[in-house]
Amino acid sequence: MTSPLPIRVTRRAAREIESACDWWVANRSSVPSALREEIERAFRLIAIHPGVGARASNAKLVGVRRVHLSRVHYHLYYRVRPGGNVLEILALWHTSRGTGPRV
Repeated sequence: MTSPLPIRVTRRAAREIESACDWWVANRSSVPSALREEIERAFRLIAIHPGVGARASNAKLVGVRRVHLSRVHYHLYYRVRPGGNVLEILALWHTSRGTGPRV
């Protein structure tokens, strides 16, 4: 079995995740933990299978991918850092926002 890559969340992504989760808890009373659960599930998946995400178009950084969190309608943008030993979470982006984040 493949060992999961360690995950580093950028400050930007941490702010976006925290803000989105706060909004979700305040506005989705029937499923307040859904967004955080989906993010945690995605972290576990991409740490073991980093190639699973689609290549992000219009990314300036090398190797940026995204996974669709279909239950909550967000994309999680990430990449394996050059050197291949750390998974870097770059952004959380709602699908209704049109073009993706600048990464």
